[in-house]
Amino acid sequence: MTGALTAAEAAFQAEVREFLDKELTPELRTAGRRCSGIFTDYAEGIRWHRILARRGWSVPKWPVEHGGTGWTPMQHYIFATELAAADAPPLAPMGTGMVAPVIIAFGTEAQKRAWLPGIRSGDDYWCQGYSEPGAGSDLASLQCRAVRDGDEYVINGTKIWTTHAQYANRMFCLVRTSSEGKAQQGISFLCFDFPRPGITVRPIISISGDHELNQVFFDDVRVPASGMIGEENQGWTVAKYLLQHERGGAWAPSLRARLRRLRRAAHDAYAAAGEGAQDEAREMTLRLAEIECDIDALGATEQQSLRAQARGEPPGIRPSMGKLLATELRQRTTELGVELAGHYAAVALPLDDALLQDPLPVPEESVFAMSAYLNDRAASIYAGTNEVQRNIIAAHLLAR
Repeated sequence: MTGALTAAEAAFQAEVREFLDKELTPELRTAGRRCSGIFTDYAEGIRWHRILARRGWSVPKWPVEHGGTGWTPMQHYIFATELAAADAPPLAPMGTGMVAPVIIAFGTEAQKRAWLPGIRSGDDYWCQGYSEPGAGSDLASLQCRAVRDGDEYVINGTKIWTTHAQYANRMFCLVRTSSEGKAQQGISFLCFDFPRPGITVRPIISISGDHELNQVFFDDVRVPASGMIGEENQGWTVAKYLLQHERGGAWAPSLRARLRRLRRAAHDAYAAAGEGAQDEAREMTLRLAEIECDIDALGATEQQSLRAQARGEPPGIRPSMGKLLATELRQRTTELGVELAGHYAAVALPLDDALLQDPLPVPEESVFAMSAYLNDRAASIYAGTNEVQRNIIAAHLLAR
């Protein structure tokens, strides 16, 4: 964090640290430390979510009337920073940070009562049905179709890159309900229990060896029409609102945690190498310092965004800027991690399997470095490719 904390902020920081010291078990810290992706595996993640829920901290950014904390922007930033520093397992955002804001903003009172409590407590686990084999960056071209039949919609088609669909009991999904007019005008936003008859979930194993992703197939799948958020054919507005939440948030705390790991790894690697590697060590120190400067700049931008959000200002291009800068920084840090790992980085040991082994048969930091490097090749693609984000930013700036 940049700048000195006020007395109230320092007291809040101490409260968070005391909570983490008490509740964050060694097993959960290990899961958090070995998480090389965006968020940790289901078992450890949901366990940590429920611990936070008991404290009232599982959905801190929600409105207070729905279970949020009412924290200031700086308190949110302190909380994120302390979680990352303590190796807390990063939590899946699909329920708390993606569909929940949509339900709060666009849902009926009945929908809020039906879905928000389960998201807050951790009883429900959501997956996202957005991308398709022919509709990733060009989401408006999606073809997964839903046809109204009485009080139900019948869905046919497929969704891909569906993270943690193998664990989910609910799904939010973009479907095509009309082919008339512009492509964006025929899209609707449906929520429903998952899985259900006619749904097939096929695993996709990533190049890092992880099973985070899936392809989901719909074959005459019937879902209640009451699960539609907003009006039929008006889902594009809802979808764009959700993407702002997916791309936003605080990235700098987790990047700082990774930078600390890199510095420890660099110290250990060059201490073992002896005097002959000191020139290389000095070069690495400079490269790490450059990344630190970039993280500080990102952190300052994020704090400005949080304060603007607290004032009720529209997010504008800030989520796109944050997503672009942060994911490219993630990739740079993982590249340095692989350099420091040296020959150990060639070990093929997915960290989800490695969780069963403690201690690991090879240096843990080296296994993490390669797993994180491979996992973060997708960082510039997910949540809207960085090329698309640059276009969004340019269009906004050029229109001023």
